[in-house]
Amino acid sequence: MVLPPRLARHVHSARTWIVLGILAPLGMLAVSGLMLLDLRRDAWDKAEQTSRNLLQVIERDIARNAEMFDLSLRAVVENLHAPGLGALDPALRQLVLFDRAATARDMGVMLVIDENGQVTEDIGAVPPRKGSYADREYFRVHRDRTDLGLFVGAPIVSRLTGEPMLPFSRRVAKPDGTFGGVVLGSLKLSYFAHLFDRIGLGRDGAINLYLRDGTRVMRYPYEATDIGVNIAGAPTFRRFLAARSGTFVGTSVRDGIERHYAFTQVGDLPLVLNVALATGDIEAQWRAKALVLGATVLALCGLTMGLSLLFGRELNRRAAMQAELAHLSYTDALTGLPNRRRFDEVFQRTWKSARRTGRPLALLIVDADHFKRYNDRYGHAVGDAVLKGLAQGLAQSVHRPDDLVSRVGGEEFALLLPETDEASALRIAEAVHARIAGLDARIPGLAAGSAGTDAVTVSIGLAATGGPAPSGDGDAEAADLYRRADAALYAAKAGGRNRTVRARGPDRARPGPLRSIPVGSTVFL
Repeated sequence: MVLPPRLARHVHSARTWIVLGILAPLGMLAVSGLMLLDLRRDAWDKAEQTSRNLLQVIERDIARNAEMFDLSLRAVVENLHAPGLGALDPALRQLVLFDRAATARDMGVMLVIDENGQVTEDIGAVPPRKGSYADREYFRVHRDRTDLGLFVGAPIVSRLTGEPMLPFSRRVAKPDGTFGGVVLGSLKLSYFAHLFDRIGLGRDGAINLYLRDGTRVMRYPYEATDIGVNIAGAPTFRRFLAARSGTFVGTSVRDGIERHYAFTQVGDLPLVLNVALATGDIEAQWRAKALVLGATVLALCGLTMGLSLLFGRELNRRAAMQAELAHLSYTDALTGLPNRRRFDEVFQRTWKSARRTGRPLALLIVDADHFKRYNDRYGHAVGDAVLKGLAQGLAQSVHRPDDLVSRVGGEEFALLLPETDEASALRIAEAVHARIAGLDARIPGLAAGSAGTDAVTVSIGLAATGGPAPSGDGDAEAADLYRRADAALYAAKAGGRNRTVRARGPDRARPGPLRSIPVGSTVFL
């Protein structure tokens, strides 16, 4: 096993001490002191990397959910201007308005509020639940400003459900541009609690999410009295605002504990996230090693060789753990398939190779149809079994070593097919449909349900490229291939699901409206 250079030097030094027989107490103390200093640096380096990794994972999760909420709000604002909306039956009007609205587990309420602050539409009830919201901050802000866009407000307690939530809102404009009300969507604070609770940060570690005005949205460990508190004047918060992201060591104004802070702004939102590790927790393991090593050196210099061997074993264990963590970081825990991170890396590499050689490249985006109902009707255990069955069926549909099957989202999978033209990719898509057919009968919990009503099917978006690539931005062209496959997937779902839709190449003319097609057939998007 190849050790990092710095740790390899330590092992070499330990062997040198044994060979040379340097037993003088002062010499041993000096060398031990150098080792302890190096171990301390390692502890801090590890804490730094851990903090950055955790920060990145949490920030991406929050940004992705916030983007989903914003897209839902945009869709409602757009749908409000649909011709003939007011003449529709209330239940149908609700479906039209909120057809693209998010239905995540931690979504709170989603309302349309008119210019007087009254609820006119409600995703959760027909007729809508009544209430006046003219006094809410988000209402006043949108009423007074026309250029605000998405507004993320301070945490509130919902008047409809009594739960603490984080409000997201967008302004509704009348045809003449005047204020027409607000579309409100709220994210339960329990979402952040669930997200943060899965992370272990040591006894005094903490995670905080703030608005840029200093208002605390959530803290881990959770204390209800911390929510909504403003710390804009605290030295640590001023450092959060000084840069988009960074790290520093500071003392918390809340409890006086010195911590290592890693912080970042969440996407383009007015949110600041930090992960804080207590310096005492960072150095706790190092202090334990220092005590053991110091006592051993003072008691019996002859144990140097044994300590060196133990140190080498510790290095081997750490390397093995790092190798295992590297493997886990590229693997989806549920299905065992490569995850989105692995897919992105292989996709970029494969695209560059195809672009350089002029060989064809095909991409299938596969999504389980109506997946949510399996969780809702049968429980998450059956839902997980469906995902595993899909993963197995997709993996069995390809056979070449360079083909990649990965899970890129909740119920979304991707098949990356190098040196595969559109016709060959279509045959693989048909093979996927064939393998998935009857999957419901092979899942015990699902097979016990109503026969035939919950058949597992998939929709597939197909995009392919071939021939020498034109000069230009290769990354943009790769993103366009994925975009076209993703758009084809949405067209497959819009066309009735359980089908494959082929995306048109970037140089082909745009077709007319999509028409419904039977299973196994394809259409150009």
